[in-house]
Amino acid sequence: MNSRFIRHRPTPIGARPPQNLRDAWVALLGLSAVFLFEMLDNSVLNVALPTISRELNSSAAALQWVTGTYSIVFGTLMLVFGALADRAGRRKVMLIGLVLLGTTSFATAFVTTTAQLIAVRAAMGVAAAMTTPGSNALVFRLFADDRLRVRAMTVVSTVGLVGLAVGPIAGGFVLAFAPWQALLLVNVPIAAVAFIAIRTGIPADSPGELHHEPIDAWGAVLGTAAIATALTAPTLFVQAGARSAMAWIALIAALFFTAAFLLRERSFSHPLLNLRIVAKPLVSSGLAFKAASNLAVAGMGYFVTLQLQLDWGWSPAQAALGMLPQVIVLIAGGAIIDVLVGKLGLSKAAWLSSSAVVAGLGMYSLLGRYGYGWIAAALVLVAAGMRVVGVVAGTNVMRGMPADRTTIGAALVDTAGEIAAAVGTAVSGTVLAILFAGQLADGSWSATQTTEFRCAVTVGGMLLTVFATGLVVFGIVRATSATAHTFSL
Repeated sequence: MNSRFIRHRPTPIGARPPQNLRDAWVALLGLSAVFLFEMLDNSVLNVALPTISRELNSSAAALQWVTGTYSIVFGTLMLVFGALADRAGRRKVMLIGLVLLGTTSFATAFVTTTAQLIAVRAAMGVAAAMTTPGSNALVFRLFADDRLRVRAMTVVSTVGLVGLAVGPIAGGFVLAFAPWQALLLVNVPIAAVAFIAIRTGIPADSPGELHHEPIDAWGAVLGTAAIATALTAPTLFVQAGARSAMAWIALIAALFFTAAFLLRERSFSHPLLNLRIVAKPLVSSGLAFKAASNLAVAGMGYFVTLQLQLDWGWSPAQAALGMLPQVIVLIAGGAIIDVLVGKLGLSKAAWLSSSAVVAGLGMYSLLGRYGYGWIAAALVLVAAGMRVVGVVAGTNVMRGMPADRTTIGAALVDTAGEIAAAVGTAVSGTVLAILFAGQLADGSWSATQTTEFRCAVTVGGMLLTVFATGLVVFGIVRATSATAHTFSL
């Protein structure tokens, strides 16, 4: 073992933690299935939206809520279920969530209206909030060795990313001979495999791995309201523009609930989220790196899709092929994570990878208009950075959390990523709405409109680059201030 490696030893799950990935293959199979569901869900459903629109007579706004409801419910409830899992048992909450996932996915077969589909998607968002943070926490708790944790999280995330890449293609093939409901019914066997493997491969949490403080009910209400409005406001800004009264009301509500939540957590003796723990260097730096990366990825993804199809006139199939460099790097990049972390340590790998994501966004914003080669290079840089930071930032956050609060730590990482992605999309959409005159989807743009669009890409992209750079700098400062908690692999 590398002499620089120091173990972080919370109480392990089971009598003896696995000594290699082979020893935990059943558990990793189940946790990989959970992450596969998370990656597949919206991406596969997006393929079916035109079919759903025709068969259920859905409006464009209703379709937005078919996908948006899931994301908002998922992002909103992760902290609450993370806190519950750290008290009631991570495996127990995970298994209940998988039963809910299988049941609601099966209910899709009986959907006949858009409202019913939105209700099913909301229930699936609840299931995702119960399972997704728990998957990362269970990987972390399964192993006592940080090197094995990184390797295990790499395996789990690779399975999900393969599904993300293959899912839309497979979904389009399935729609050629099967109803759209089949794309959600596939979650039933995924949930069944995950349930059996996790129930078999991971022992229940022992009392020493949990904490027994009472749930902060008012903190849960205020935190849930803060996250819900924070995720809803960007969606409203993108849909209705900066002149929308509802968008501004949602933003003001988000600020109000966030302030109330923070005041509650600072003053309550048993807070839902201990702010002193969040302020610890490993935790705050990991959250900053994750937020910076998701902010950049969301903004770039929004602009690149529009540029390839609307500015350059590529077909959807050509645009999909244009994103191929990113897909390849996301899948293959797992091979570099262990090597990079082994040479640099977790903290350096985290800030280097998040910096690469932000640099890719800056490259695209300034040079993307000059040819696809620049876009491809930016996609590769962003994908390589995101592949690493997605594993190491979360690991660092859980390293900084007490042993009985790892699930809420994982939930914090996912929540920070969800909110940052929503903000990135909202900033991009708002800048575009301000600078571009006319309808984006019109058949042809005038020379003036083309100039306006490219200006919006540069302005919006650089604005997000500045924000994300600030988060990375903050993360680096916090990471370097970690003293007793700092160690490398």
